[in-house]
Amino acid sequence: MFVLKLTKFKIKTVMVSLIFISLLLLHNRPIGVSSLDLPAPLEQVETNEKVMAFTVNVDWGEEYIPPMLEIFDEYQVKVTFFVTGRWAQKHPDLLKIMAERGHQIENHGYSHPHPDQLSVTRNKEEITKTEKIIWDIIGRKTQFYAPPYGERGKSGLLAAEELGYTTVLWTLDTIDWKSDSTPELITKRIINPQKKYGVQPEKKGAIVLMHPKENTVKALPQILSSLSNEQYMVITLEKLITFQGSGYTTP
Repeated sequence: MFVLKLTKFKIKTVMVSLIFISLLLLHNRPIGVSSLDLPAPLEQVETNEKVMAFTVNVDWGEEYIPPMLEIFDEYQVKVTFFVTGRWAQKHPDLLKIMAERGHQIENHGYSHPHPDQLSVTRNKEEITKTEKIIWDIIGRKTQFYAPPYGERGKSGLLAAEELGYTTVLWTLDTIDWKSDSTPELITKRIINPQKKYGVQPEKKGAIVLMHPKENTVKALPQILSSLSNEQYMVITLEKLITFQGSGYTTP
């Protein structure tokens, strides 16, 4: 009888402890968002159509943007430039030209920090400061956010969501920022991407990441020519998302 009472006492103690821990976790959890329900970044659009979006992250390399624009014009494609606020402040005239050529201008934060090392509040400041700078230069409000370094931690994702932004990463990475990324390698990473975790990346609906680099400029004609031969369209991010679910037939 004593053993039975002792067992019941232990069970009650464990239950009370679990309830107490649960209340503590609930109290410390951000309102409306659980640690298991963070907003998912946009990495690809599910579609059967041969479309993809090029995104160009810009915090340097302004000398390579004019030749990139010329190539984009030659192949009649529009891309999405994610620019930092500090870069836009230094190069407002070039930003205007990018927008006037019909390219989408979006938000890459202000100072290119590591978002995972910042609080939600500091991440929001990075985004809103850049939003205002871009608005003042070209009169357009940004709606997509590409976190520097591709970081996808809790504070950055929550900051973007609370500001009404969609966080954007990528499907195919050119890795063009590396010194050993030749034009041939950059081209291959888009046209014939390697398997990732044993799975071949899907080019339909893909988001491609690149930067304004010399070898990227050299690779672009071959990339765009090859995609054209495969009957792919390169479009802006805002247009790509309109293809979500497009091309699927009802069973």
